[in-house]
Amino acid sequence: MKVSVSIREATSNDSYEIKEIINLSFPWFFRIFASQSVNSKEGKVIVATVNGEVEGFAKLIDFKVVDAKYGCILWIAVHPKFRRKGIALGLTREGSDYLKKQGSQLIFASTQSRNRAAKATLSKASFEQIGFLGLWRLFGLRVIRFYSSIWYAPSEIVYVHG
Repeated sequence: MKVSVSIREATSNDSYEIKEIINLSFPWFFRIFASQSVNSKEGKVIVATVNGEVEGFAKLIDFKVVDAKYGCILWIAVHPKFRRKGIALGLTREGSDYLKKQGSQLIFASTQSRNRAAKATLSKASFEQIGFLGLWRLFGLRVIRFYSSIWYAPSEIVYVHG
């Protein structure tokens, strides 16, 4: 069944639904960071709604390394009852488009290596996996600043969209 999805910027009225999606989507350890990030004034949160109800979200940030501006989709999550309906892909594409319009040269995202659904979504959205050597070529010694900017956690895979 195809669902009609709208994507918009989150408002303070969406916080309860976003928190519920965080709790249903991430292991307890990552819930802390996801909640902190979503509640941060830095960046922007977009939500996907179905029939007016928030069913997914993504956190978008931008950052600079030297003089270049980059973007990152920090968190993407969809309520379990609406997964596998293209909502995460819509959020990823919308987030990438927004960050590019804001002047980001490249857009990054990362996910746990065992998260097949997230890896598939990022691939469908034309993101490509980039390893440490690729990041080193881009950032040199500033690769550590890059990792801290995207809230990188060990065992994650980094993706880039350009």
